[in-house]
Amino acid sequence: MAAPKKGRSSSAQSKPWRSLALILIALVALTGGMFASGHTTPRLGIDLAGGTSITLGAVAEEGNEAAINPTNMDTAVEIMERRVNGLGVSEAEVQTQGDRNIIVNIPKGTDSQQAREQVGTTAKLYFRPVLATEPSGGTAPQTPSPSASSSGGSDKATDPEQATDAASPPASDSASQSGAPSPSATTQGRAVTDALKKAPTPSASGSGSPSPAPSASGGSDGDDTAKLQAEYAALDCSKQSVRASTGEGAKPTESTVGCGEIQGVWYKYLLGPAGVDGTEVDDASAVYDTQSGAGWKVQMKFTDAGAKKFAEITGKLAQNPSPQNQFGIVLDGEVVSSPYVNQSISGGNAEISGSFTQEEAQGLANMLSYGALPLTFREESVTTVTAALGGDQLQAGLIAGAIGLALVVIYLLVYYRGLSFIAILSLLVSAALTYTLMSLLGPAIGFALNLPAVCGAIVAIGITADSFIVYFERVRDEIREGRSLRPAVERAWPRARRTILVSDFVSFLAAAVLFIVTVGKVQGFAFTLGLTTLLDVVVVFLFTKPLLTLMARRKFFASGHPWSGLDPKRLGARPPLRRTRRPAGPVETKEA
Repeated sequence: MAAPKKGRSSSAQSKPWRSLALILIALVALTGGMFASGHTTPRLGIDLAGGTSITLGAVAEEGNEAAINPTNMDTAVEIMERRVNGLGVSEAEVQTQGDRNIIVNIPKGTDSQQAREQVGTTAKLYFRPVLATEPSGGTAPQTPSPSASSSGGSDKATDPEQATDAASPPASDSASQSGAPSPSATTQGRAVTDALKKAPTPSASGSGSPSPAPSASGGSDGDDTAKLQAEYAALDCSKQSVRASTGEGAKPTESTVGCGEIQGVWYKYLLGPAGVDGTEVDDASAVYDTQSGAGWKVQMKFTDAGAKKFAEITGKLAQNPSPQNQFGIVLDGEVVSSPYVNQSISGGNAEISGSFTQEEAQGLANMLSYGALPLTFREESVTTVTAALGGDQLQAGLIAGAIGLALVVIYLLVYYRGLSFIAILSLLVSAALTYTLMSLLGPAIGFALNLPAVCGAIVAIGITADSFIVYFERVRDEIREGRSLRPAVERAWPRARRTILVSDFVSFLAAAVLFIVTVGKVQGFAFTLGLTTLLDVVVVFLFTKPLLTLMARRKFFASGHPWSGLDPKRLGARPPLRRTRRPAGPVETKEA
């Protein structure tokens, strides 16, 4: 009878406890880490836990289709993720879908409406000089406008009396502040023309050489000015439909109009060309000034290029009378703040102070930090999954998994009998490893168990069982050849091992390709399939094979009990293999 080869295989055969101890230690360590981290259940996706899913589509500016590229899309994803997470939505998911779509998943239990507003505000952020402003409806607030100064606080922009003046509109428009009729279009047009002539128009490049102001007489510049005059005169920011389209299509190098809200009253603004781009704000934060009692304020830090531009524009604005000493922080066509200055702010650090609440200060800081996107997006769709619907889908997925597992177990019990004990234990070990890893991967890499991922786990049951079946059939083939169980277990392993590795490699390769080329929820299926395929190799090598080696030493299996699944008679085994000896010398033949 053939004996197993000596050496490494013989050593592995004689010490299977080492492998079993290794996988047991790994399982205990993962379980301990799971409980120590406090994440004892896998993180659920939107379709299972409930929440809101927002689809945003990138919109190319006219003649600039090339701007929609992977680099800009990845930058937009990063900014959106920081913007939403800046609201405390720490488990939000932001990812690309296709070439021009971004999916934002906001889990339940968070202020999804506020997060949706932050994500939906996707246009670029600019600092524009204010050329003219006035209330567009209602009564003007008496609270001073915010002021801008160096963050050191040594060169504060204004005193309270100056702040009150800065909050007021130009002298020609003062009647509208007190509820008197608004100026005529002719008067407003003249004011616009004068403002455009005096406007500080910094160059977009920040080189320091101002661009020429639009002319009010003749030519295309005169036509643009006349159009802007009419647009400003007719602008009614108290209407939401008007605010939604204000400033659309305006280029950074062009003057435009905008709307902004101050304590419930909407103001209309005439704005000059952008002096600083939002991408040039390196960081912004909301802080509470406990020393001077000024309350909440926003501190900004600019990049080197942004600091130079900001010093240039504030130096020009400080020479102008109110309101042309203000700059508007314009996001998505809306003036979110319009602080004023009375001297150049250099050094790259600045602060905006005023009558901010904590929420207002943090919201402005969030917009300054994360608001400048490289592309413009529009909201394509919004899907909300209730917690009840997510629970129903999770329950349906678990039922489907339980049915699949039960069918596999029944098949193993009927066909493999005693060997099914080893297969079921292996499945349980694989399930335990999968569960603990999914629970730990949630906080570690943001993995969320969605419905496709549950499908991947169900498919993995069959893949894992298939590896056991390959090995068991190899062992049975050896028994059919007439070998006893212990040699059959060792001789079958090399051939079964090659088949299992090739099969799992193909499955893992398919999962990897699927994960790379797809987006969204399908990636959950691919990730789960790849993870369980790797765990299948670990379990078969470190648990199934050593356990079968140990069971082969037990009488129940070694004797070929009818219920062991390894009965030689039921398998149609040949008689035991015997060695025969040839004659030592040549055989002589006698002639008749």
